[in-house]
Amino acid sequence: MGQNELPWPNAVYCGMRVLCVGRHPFLSEHLCRVFSDAGAECEPVVGAVDALSNAAAFEPHVAVVDCDLITPAFLDAWSVDTNLAGVPLLAVSLTRRPAELSPGDLCGLAAVVYLPSLEKGQATALLAALHRPRGVDAPAVWRMRVPTSSVHTS
Repeated sequence: MGQNELPWPNAVYCGMRVLCVGRHPFLSEHLCRVFSDAGAECEPVVGAVDALSNAAAFEPHVAVVDCDLITPAFLDAWSVDTNLAGVPLLAVSLTRRPAELSPGDLCGLAAVVYLPSLEKGQATALLAALHRPRGVDAPAVWRMRVPTSSVHTS
């Protein structure tokens, strides 16, 4: 492995997946650039509907979503999807600061960020704070048929 193939020392962790949801492709790709610079693997998505449909396949650790796309219906759909309910939502805005949002707008969100003032170190710290380790469940078809003394199954 060459020196330039290693993640930079302050990278969040190799393999963190961030779903970047914007109102249009340019914004989605911009969000990807910001959070890729923080060491994450990013997937651009346009619109709330595509976010819900693409998130299950991408299996994000965090979703970064344009504030204007976050509606009560979006939050409800996100919270009832078993694959997404545990994925933190980071709301970002290019025009409004967190203090300008009403308390009701903040319900269900891990954090709200004013993107123009976000620095690379802050993005890294945010992702590290929002990362929630996941366990791994083997598919049910992988159950051992013959019990062994070295493996305990329930």
